[in-house]
Amino acid sequence: MCISLNATSLGERVVLRLLDKSARLYELGELGMCAADRGRVEGLLERTYGIILVTGPTGSGKSTTLYAALQYLDSTAKNILTLEDPIEYQLPGVSQTQVSPKKGMAFATGLRAVLRQDPDIIMVGEIRDEDTARMAVQSSLTGHLVFSTLHTNDAAGAVSRLLDLGIEPYLVASSLLACVAQRLVRIVCPHCRSIRAITSEDVQKLQLDVRTRGVPASFAEGCDNCAMTGYFGRKGIFELLVVDDDIRELIVRRSKASAIKARATRAGMTTLRQDGIRKLLNGETTIDELTRVTYADEASEVK
Repeated sequence: MCISLNATSLGERVVLRLLDKSARLYELGELGMCAADRGRVEGLLERTYGIILVTGPTGSGKSTTLYAALQYLDSTAKNILTLEDPIEYQLPGVSQTQVSPKKGMAFATGLRAVLRQDPDIIMVGEIRDEDTARMAVQSSLTGHLVFSTLHTNDAAGAVSRLLDLGIEPYLVASSLLACVAQRLVRIVCPHCRSIRAITSEDVQKLQLDVRTRGVPASFAEGCDNCAMTGYFGRKGIFELLVVDDDIRELIVRRSKASAIKARATRAGMTTLRQDGIRKLLNGETTIDELTRVTYADEASEVK
């Protein structure tokens, strides 16, 4: 349980974050990633060095994705260490360390310590400052595979964030393997959903391909099974940016995140909204839900 206290004009405000330790761990195939992106991620997990970043706001499922990635790896053959705040789930065969800044154990300090343990793979719960970012980059360049998270709106934004933290462009270009941006969308309740055709207004609202006009889609209604919300459960939508030679060149030139995203999209990257639209057309979620959790982009048309 995490507690946050803040003094307001009307008294103390308290926020509790409850971690359900009884919740099960998910595998990569259960997160909602499309088959093509999942295959690319699995290929990246076989690399022996570099950084893989998972980005998104608080509550977007970043930790769940990192745990799924660690479960995919063979902890009996590889030395895997983590630095977490807090440790949300216990992973068999993985050495997990709780970060505690009050005790002098920050992410950067912990990373220096675990490097002496000769790890093959390191998971850093979050990159929050330049020291942690620099240590993560140096670790990846000295033969370690590093996983971590950042708070950015999309995958390309992770590059800008590392540069803003003071990491030199050539180091980012040399160390970064991929960025995965994600959000969680609610799944429409199967007991009460209604089906109707996508209208011209829906096409304009979500920047859909005009060919989707008239295609059946699910809409939330509400019943006792879903507590009248119209939704039951959640699933991830993903944006996977794999760093290739063209992206590295843009990074070295300090190009804007929009330029990096445009280049990746032309190379076939599926944006968050595109992935969400696929789930919409598969009947898994709704137009209102996608509008709530994703931003419009220039390449939102499903191809």
